[in-house]
This record gives sequence, C-alpha cells and structure tokens, in this order.
Amino acid sequence: MAKQEKQLEPQHLDQLRYAKQLLENPGFAIKASNLLGKPIEKGIELLPATWQDKVGEFTREALMVALKGAVLTMSKAETDSYPWWHKAAATITGAAGGFFGLPALAIELPVSTTIMCRSIADIARSNGESLTDVQTKLACIEVFALGGPGSKDDASETAYFAMRAALSRAVTEATEYLAAHTIAEEGAPALVRLVVLVASRFQVQVTEKAAAQAIPVIGAISGGAINYLFMDHFQDMSRGHFTVRRLERIYGPQAVKLAYERI
Repeated sequence: MAKQEKQLEPQHLDQLRYAKQLLENPGFAIKASNLLGKPIEKGIELLPATWQDKVGEFTREALMVALKGAVLTMSKAETDSYPWWHKAAATITGAAGGFFGLPALAIELPVSTTIMCRSIADIARSNGESLTDVQTKLACIEVFALGGPGSKDDASETAYFAMRAALSRAVTEATEYLAAHTIAEEGAPALVRLVVLVASRFQVQVTEKAAAQAIPVIGAISGGAINYLFMDHFQDMSRGHFTVRRLERIYGPQAVKLAYERI
C-alpha cells in the first residue's frame, strides 16, 4: 500500500501560501523603478562598461564578509526579530553611499550585506532556527540567491525549490567544512564555491541597486530609500524561506514541496 501523504493543517497551509507570495514577489528592481518613477534599465545604461566585473568582485567579497562576520556573531538568547532596526541601519548606510556615489559601493556593500545577513539570521531565529546549527548559517546565505529575475522566476511554481536544489551540493560541502572548522579560513574552497554560486544571483540585484544610485540627482536621500527597499526585499525573502523550512521540520520536505506546488 502506498504511503499516505501528510497533509498540512489549515493554519500552516495559510502560512505556506503567504511564504510563496513573498518568494514570488516582483523583486527589488520593480520596487526601485516604482520609487524612482523611471525604468531601472536607464540607470544600468549609465554604469561604466567595466562595471559588471567590479560588481561581481564586490558582491563576492561582501557575501564572504557577511558569512564570517554576521551569523557567526549572532546572539543565541533572543527569539524575537527586529526588522525595523536593520532597515534603519541599512537606510543610513545607503544614504552615505548615495552621497558619495558609485565609488562608495565597494565600502558600502559589505556593510549593507552584513546588516542584511544579521536581519536574515534574526528572522531565522524567530522561526525556530538555531544559530549554532551550521545548516541555519548557510540557509541565511542562501537567501541572497532568492527572488532575483530569471527564466524560471516569473511563471514557475517551483523556482524557489529549483534554486535550493541548484545550491544543495555546494551547501552540503560547505556544511561539512564548517562542521570541522570553528573559523572560516580565507579561501576555503567549499565556502568559495557556495559564495560564487550565490553571488551569481545576488550580483543581478546589486547591479540594479547600483544602477538606481547611478541615476542623476538621486543623492543621499534616495540612496537611503534604495537601501531601505533592498533590505525590505531580502527580509521578505528570508520570511518566506524560513517559513518553508519551519514547516519542513513539521511535515517533512516532500509534503511541503507538494503543498507549495499546488497553491
């Protein structure tokens, strides 16, 4: 006899439905374009020709800084999340970056990414995740690969799980590495592979952020607003991600995935 599929309780199904709405939102670029009143592609046209390479380098460095400096230092005692504090900090950082323009991205991005990573970890902890668990730490980094544009993001119901599957091998290798090392060593291959994969997605949204700040007369005020939206976007991704993970701990990954696909 075939094993009967475990059904989600109505309140948990509602939570999964909300998580799916978050994970499939229009994304940072749409929010930024709405704020600025003009397509973000116009800002991309203003970026220097070599900017993509620079953004890739900045993105990888920012993620590694966040991995080493954010989750590893989070307090285990608290259970509540404080998204408003992290949004305020990101807004201030973005205002400073907006004031100094694109050259400041190399300095501002690691700071902003670390603040975002701490907020992501905060939300993870509020969903019952243990920040002493290596898998939780890496799940926080996974969030930066979620919610970006792509061929599967607009119409596919399985884009979220497809992304997790694409990262699964790198996550497993990084988990094994961190289980044997208390401090992330510089250039550890397992961590570098994971960061490179996540950065390839996160870079798209970093480019969009840089493009928004490249539009003339944005200045410090709008630079702060862009960072607010940047933080808001990844907080939404983390709420969706860790809601799914919480439900997986209750019902198992397969039952949650099937319910997600049916919504």
